Amino acid sequence: MSSTLETAPVTGEERKRQLRKAIGAAGIGHFVEWFDFGLYGTLATVISLNFFQQVNAQAALIAAFAVFGAGFVMRPLGGLFFGSLGDRIGRKTILAAVILVTSGATFVMGLLPTFGVIGLWAPILLVLVRLVQGFAAGGESSGATTLLIEYAPANRRGFVTSFIDVFGFSAFVAGGGLVLFLTSVMSADDLNNWGWRLPFLLAAPLGLVGLYMRSHLEDTPEFLAIKAKGALQKSPLLASLRTSWRALLFCVGFVVLKAVGHWILQTFMPSYLQTNLGYNRPVSYAVTVIGLAVIVVLVPFMGLLSDKIGRKPVMIAGCVGFIVFTYPTLMLMSAGNFVAATCAMVILGIFMAAFDGASSAAMAELFPTSIRYGSISIAYNLAVAFFGGITPLFAAFLITSTGNTFAPAFYVMGAALITLLVVVRARETAHSPLPS
Repeated sequence: MSSTLETAPVTGEERKRQLRKAIGAAGIGHFVEWFDFGLYGTLATVISLNFFQQVNAQAALIAAFAVFGAGFVMRPLGGLFFGSLGDRIGRKTILAAVILVTSGATFVMGLLPTFGVIGLWAPILLVLVRLVQGFAAGGESSGATTLLIEYAPANRRGFVTSFIDVFGFSAFVAGGGLVLFLTSVMSADDLNNWGWRLPFLLAAPLGLVGLYMRSHLEDTPEFLAIKAKGALQKSPLLASLRTSWRALLFCVGFVVLKAVGHWILQTFMPSYLQTNLGYNRPVSYAVTVIGLAVIVVLVPFMGLLSDKIGRKPVMIAGCVGFIVFTYPTLMLMSAGNFVAATCAMVILGIFMAAFDGASSAAMAELFPTSIRYGSISIAYNLAVAFFGGITPLFAAFLITSTGNTFAPAFYVMGAALITLLVVVRARETAHSPLPS
């Protein structure tokens, strides 16, 4: 069975309008999810002060990152739950539910009492909120990717799905920029005591906007086509494990670098610049925001390039870049000045943009429509939980245990090598029809 989008070119204003609407609906939910994760990482030093009994700054920071990682434990469970439902009852309904839970949990994060108020209950409540966020996040990235690739014209799948990362990194830029603004207009005491809550509270109105957009979106032509033909799977997860286990392994391999690279740049870097390299808060936030903004700008071009020359060459370039340049860029950051740190972040951002621009489409192109949402959910969330969730914690641990400020580079380089070996063995999917 060939899909409508694969056999008919995208023509007419109506199809273009539907595509723009789908990009907006997918993007707003992705923005809300990563806005929260970005805020947590950017404000990790402040959160550590508020939710953990102080022994020393590094120990409190490790505790904060441990809680951050706890949310990733729930992602595979959320992926199994939401992914299966998404393949059985539709993409848009599940994505609407996901954004409701995600935004609600993020809003609650801004209301939590601190250690000074309720003692040990503060970190316990923080963990519970992170678990809920992680469960909902398990259905977000895979669902948004599925939605966009099933709306995309055949020759623009890389470009269209790259907007997943455009919105994701934009959320980190917005979150980091907001924190930078608050840092510049508030005293350190005010930011530590109550100012940190303000960005989290913004999740409520953002979530309501996203819920409206997703609720008013039609399901994808791909999904509606197989539904009309009675080709939906009763047990899509079992079907995926039975028929697409090789594709699942390839997808896991693709996500290893994606997970580690994202969380090093988005979550670990602000605290790394402050705690380990001696930068003040405004400079560390500014460096991070600029580096992530570069990714936002470049990702669509990389997605478009992957539509032209293939997914593999672009992904390989990203992997090799991380292997060769991660250690030197961390050394460059240690120079202690804004320009050096910014250049280092931009270099890493270029390679992250290259990999992300091609990888979202590459993952989705591995699976047929009837099991696509659930299959990506399984592979993506297992890799993110195992590799991404522990990245900030493990990076901080490496520095503490080895005494080497640049030790996290080896973890990133190892992840890039794993993904490189997988990509080299994968088949090229850019110019093939989308499996249906």
